[in-house]
Amino acid sequence: MAAQPSFPFGSLARPAKPILKWAGGKARLLPTLKRLIPPNFDRYIEPFLGGGAFFFALAPKFGIVNDLNAELIQCYETVRDAPDALLNSLSKMMVEESEFYRWRAIEPGTLDSISRAARFIYLNKTCFNGLYRVNKKGQFNSPFGGYATVALADPSNLYACSEALSRTEITSGDYRKVLGNAQPGDFIYLDPPYVPVGKFSDFNRYTAEPFSGTNQEELASIFADLDQRGCLVLLSNSKHPTVVELYKQFQQLTVKMPRFVNCKGDKRGDVDELVVTNYELPSELSGDEIHG
Repeated sequence: MAAQPSFPFGSLARPAKPILKWAGGKARLLPTLKRLIPPNFDRYIEPFLGGGAFFFALAPKFGIVNDLNAELIQCYETVRDAPDALLNSLSKMMVEESEFYRWRAIEPGTLDSISRAARFIYLNKTCFNGLYRVNKKGQFNSPFGGYATVALADPSNLYACSEALSRTEITSGDYRKVLGNAQPGDFIYLDPPYVPVGKFSDFNRYTAEPFSGTNQEELASIFADLDQRGCLVLLSNSKHPTVVELYKQFQQLTVKMPRFVNCKGDKRGDVDELVVTNYELPSELSGDEIHG
């Protein structure tokens, strides 16, 4: 019989799914990531949360999630603390172009917590391609998507996400601070902004400050430090020569993934993503190139 994880996960009455559309989200990589969950670990830590596909799939009993995007984290805190009020606010919002630009123009800091989170979800679901993008001033600037129908929220899923988040420490800040408290036996998933592999593949405008090559090198150094501390570390990134070299001493797996976020339809083919672990890959995956 296969070893069972010592740390409970996936224990929600209904499996939770991301409530947001998110460029670089891990929904399609999720089947591979699930196969790479170590059999025994203590806490779950995810310092680049984003859409949270892996976190919601695991639904850990205890964990720490973080993201530098303060608006995103404020939204998750509201989902955790006030799902009823948030659903009520979303139910009153009209999906039309003039309303989109009215909400986009509002400074989020002037809103109460419910309206602020509702604004974030509304803009995310109605903007073009669900692409969260900000300018150098940190202002959201994605255009209206023009979709015929938009479901702003699935109530039952939002409640499941609220339950998952209710037993999780949620922070917003530098990922290094979160990882500074990592302990032996912690399971850590690192999903940083990917190293770009093409002219239009840069998702770094997710926050006002980009995640540069120097940041990637520093993250690789922290990965090695976490390994020395006895943490179990899983990382995903683009299969760029730089990334391959940075993690050459660790287990690597290439996953071919469809890429749909591109302004030109003929540029949306498969791309190679790299999954890195500091623990042994399952025998059926080791050394393989697989399709996500």
